[in-house]
Amino acid sequence: MTLTYTDLIDVDLGKLGTAVSDWKKTVDNLKRLAESARTGLQAKSDAAQWAGVNATVTRQFIAKTAKEIADLHTEANSVYQVLDDGHTELVSLQKQITNAVHKDASNLGVRVEDIGGGKVRCFFQHIRGDSDERTQEQLDARQELENRINDILSHAAEIDDSVARALAKSHGNDAHNAGHSAYKSLNDAEAERAVELARKGDEMSDAELRELNRLLRFNSRETDGEFATQFYQGLGGPEKTLQFYAEMSVDGTGADATKTRLDEVRDLQKVMGYTLANATDPDHKYHLSDDWNTQFRRLGTQEIGWERGQMSKPFGYQVLGGLLRYGNYDARFLTPIAEHITQLHKEDPYRFVLNKVPGSPDTFGFNPSGKLGTGNDPLNSVLEALGHSPEASEKFFTQPPTAYNEDGTVKKGGHVGFDSYLDLFTDKNFEWTIDTNDSNVMADADKSQKALTFGPEALGHALESATTGRPYDSDDTGAAIKHTEARAHLVHDIVDKFGNDPELLRHNENGDLDSEETGPLYAMRGSLGDITAEYMGDFQRAMYNEDPSSDLFPTFGEPADLDNGNTARFLGAVGQDPNAYATITSAQQTYTSQVVNDVINGDSHSTASLDGRVGAAVAPGSVMAGIMSDARAHAIYEYHAASDQEFNDAAADKQKWVNRILGMGLEKVGERVPIAGAPLEWASEDIQESIMKSIERDSATEAEGEAGADYSQGRKATTDAAADAVDRALLNNQKINPDTAEDLRRAAQISAGQSHSDGAQWKSESSTH
Repeated sequence: MTLTYTDLIDVDLGKLGTAVSDWKKTVDNLKRLAESARTGLQAKSDAAQWAGVNATVTRQFIAKTAKEIADLHTEANSVYQVLDDGHTELVSLQKQITNAVHKDASNLGVRVEDIGGGKVRCFFQHIRGDSDERTQEQLDARQELENRINDILSHAAEIDDSVARALAKSHGNDAHNAGHSAYKSLNDAEAERAVELARKGDEMSDAELRELNRLLRFNSRETDGEFATQFYQGLGGPEKTLQFYAEMSVDGTGADATKTRLDEVRDLQKVMGYTLANATDPDHKYHLSDDWNTQFRRLGTQEIGWERGQMSKPFGYQVLGGLLRYGNYDARFLTPIAEHITQLHKEDPYRFVLNKVPGSPDTFGFNPSGKLGTGNDPLNSVLEALGHSPEASEKFFTQPPTAYNEDGTVKKGGHVGFDSYLDLFTDKNFEWTIDTNDSNVMADADKSQKALTFGPEALGHALESATTGRPYDSDDTGAAIKHTEARAHLVHDIVDKFGNDPELLRHNENGDLDSEETGPLYAMRGSLGDITAEYMGDFQRAMYNEDPSSDLFPTFGEPADLDNGNTARFLGAVGQDPNAYATITSAQQTYTSQVVNDVINGDSHSTASLDGRVGAAVAPGSVMAGIMSDARAHAIYEYHAASDQEFNDAAADKQKWVNRILGMGLEKVGERVPIAGAPLEWASEDIQESIMKSIERDSATEAEGEAGADYSQGRKATTDAAADAVDRALLNNQKINPDTAEDLRRAAQISAGQSHSDGAQWKSESSTH
């Protein structure tokens, strides 16, 4: 019977706690009895000079009795350990669900209804006289709460099932024979069950595969790595692991697979990846040996088969890549694999993609998620892995490359033929592959072009992870991660690379400029926009060549020391992407607002007038706004790569960047610092509203685009944003009189307008001088 919401929230776990205590006493008593039987009864029996029947029957009876007492102790201890762990887990889950219902649901005005089957639904209560209209934020919060409660219920059900199964195996269903399966923890029982299911391979039913996924999902991220390590060791080693995952991914992505099976295999890909990341972390108490890494590299270029007489076999790296796409992997595990795969690709870009089953459906392969390819090219997979593994990606891009032989061993004294992986991937001659199973892809220009963007987009994710210290798709707005010297230097190199060669990022889709071809890396502009936002202080410093010793535009950690010309060209190319444009605009206005606030409310010792300092504070951000206006107009009217609506729509999900930039500035605001690096709520919503208005106004006519004009609407949006920043700062300073406040607004608007014109007139893709 499925554990329900009502079961979990109403059950009295105190009774289970009492049972745990009773079993602990039983274990202790049986331990003493077993020790007494071993050192007393058994020892005396062994030392006695038995004769006749006693030499056999009596001696054997005593030995059997002593063993049975020891077995009783083992069985009782197994029951105790399982019950104790289960009780601890369930108490924690009950507290979580109680807090979610009584606090979060209550605060949101939501009711929680048990709909059976281990599920709930959350809905807003109707209050007479009130409107039932809800904001998107409220709807999202309701859905998040419902998902969280259902996840807690699913976890509790997994604990309940695992405890029941372990107790049954410990007892063995034999009242006259103690000592069956013995567990030192509930973890042992869960890992045993997971391996038992996995060994069925594609013979697992959908329900069994769902059970395996649940076991992995709720145990894969334990901090000591015990479950994860036990599971992979139980599979039988690196090759057995690849065989199992290959078999399951093919089973779930084939032409005859049901939607249910595909969904479960997609879930398996994720949870096996998370579990592998946990098991391969050398810092965990329990972890796989270094030999797993060595063997994975050796198997990377070998065919992996799992059926007798199998004709088509994938290479090890094609299979492993599917798992690596999920999880934050330790650099000591992932970086050598990433280097080896990249060097294999450089040597022969088509080694892997030509090894596929032709004519298969595009869902078929070792990347059931379908994100950025079907998994035939492990380069795309390992770049995605780096995108989720900041430490590994930082080392991959910032440390000198290590040369590897084809079998994955280090090539002593070998040279890779390039200075850095950034240089390699941004080389105009680097070959990206079409990772799809569609046999007609070459005849479909649009699909072919789309497939060629998978690798560059994954590269952007890897660089984003390397420079920010966060997985690229993290929505975390908690404590910001300071920029290290290595990360900041990498940003410097990235800006110089694309500032010198902005055509690498050009997207001239059906554009009017026939001489300007689309660049190979335009799909990574979204990530480059995120990097720009993360390093907003460094980018604003570069606009007017701010003195490195100045503290007006602080960096967050080590400075990147960006070149002014390269930065302008970089922004002009990146800002043509709607998502990058919205991200940069959100971060720019938030950062500028903080700088203005610090000027008006900070302890400045400058001899310059306050209105002069305010004008200087808004100038760099306004230059960036001008470049963004120019980039937007280029994308719409010259390259036809996006529409005004796409630029406006992209702004809707950028609240996280407002919160992140505010979080980075907490050190400057002293007593306003909240706990855990939370954003400054006094400004966050107001800034986001200002950003949305600014982006909606920042559009140009076709004539302005063709003439390279001053983009009057964008200029007006920028001056309004500067005035808004002053008004927000004035809320925290009641000493400034209305006349002075008006002077400050005027100074900010004039400076912003002039600086916007500067930025708008910069030619984003001009030749390097």
